[in-house]
Amino acid sequence: MAPRRGGARPGASASRHRRRASRRTIRARWAALGAALAGVVLAGVVLALGGGGAGPAPVTATAGTTTTSDSSSSSSASTTTATATTTRVRVVPALTVTPATAPATAWSVVARVHGHPAAWLAQRAGVTLIRFDQRYVHLTLHAGSIDGGAAGWRYGDQITAREIHRLVAAFNGGFKLTYHAVGFVSGGHVAVPLSGGLASIVTYTDGTTDVGAWNEGVPTRRKTVYSVLQNQQLLVDRGAPAPTVASCIIACWGATIQGLTTVARSAVGVRADGELVWAAGEQLTPATLADVLVGAGVVRAVELDINPDWVDGYLYTHHPTGPAAVPALPGQLGIAGQFLAPYTRDFFAVVAN
Repeated sequence: MAPRRGGARPGASASRHRRRASRRTIRARWAALGAALAGVVLAGVVLALGGGGAGPAPVTATAGTTTTSDSSSSSSASTTTATATTTRVRVVPALTVTPATAPATAWSVVARVHGHPAAWLAQRAGVTLIRFDQRYVHLTLHAGSIDGGAAGWRYGDQITAREIHRLVAAFNGGFKLTYHAVGFVSGGHVAVPLSGGLASIVTYTDGTTDVGAWNEGVPTRRKTVYSVLQNQQLLVDRGAPAPTVASCIIACWGATIQGLTTVARSAVGVRADGELVWAAGEQLTPATLADVLVGAGVVRAVELDINPDWVDGYLYTHHPTGPAAVPALPGQLGIAGQFLAPYTRDFFAVVAN
């Protein structure tokens, strides 16, 4: 018998049923996989937005999925577990001052600015030395209420509000402004006119400070001068003590109480690398002070004030109530107010940049 028109070949119907069943199985598997992935994403969102989580610190999260079967039904449940890694940011204080408890001949760090060592202290041959890195601190010259007068100065007879929370150290200035061979200029104001050849501590408007003989090394023509303190001749020049440090003590290096040659003395110098060094001691000759400065790498230095009433230095630790002064020089008599209150004489402050 001839086959009917449109009739299918034997086995064709069974083949179509198998293909349809296969497509339904694939769609069901894709649907199940999609549901599982959606559950993972939803769980991650809930975890990220849930209450009681961490603050704004960066968090990296990873998620995984496990499947468990319920003995009373054939359904499956997806549970999501997450692990979090928190990156902690260490906060570095803008300024930390930690005076040395047992000073030694080797340098020890006494101040850090944004984590960088900025000041060091050492004691050698009866001289206390504090070294300052000018990349992190700068010097400000203050006029006293008598030496210079209280009016008209940006940096007057006490530490200012703009300095107080960045204060690292402070120390005495030079001889009284009525003494011979001195000079004082700051911010365009002149207390005593400058003289050529005198030992000068020169601070520029960019915040850097240099030491040298006026018009014989300082100032540099490339910078604008902000302040100058002049005091006698250079105590150290070209890395060597002045030739008069042992032979001309009183006449060349200042009158002393009772005409003594060994008294409290102080100085500021600069090293070849640009770091500043303050040096002081209670029982010093000009020669000893100069020798210790040279040993500390100083190439030029100016003698500052002398005699026990006027040689003082402080480091300042910082607290919520404000800075606290810590004497830097063993045996110093101290200054009333510690430069935080009005003072009659000029002085220097060292301030964090």
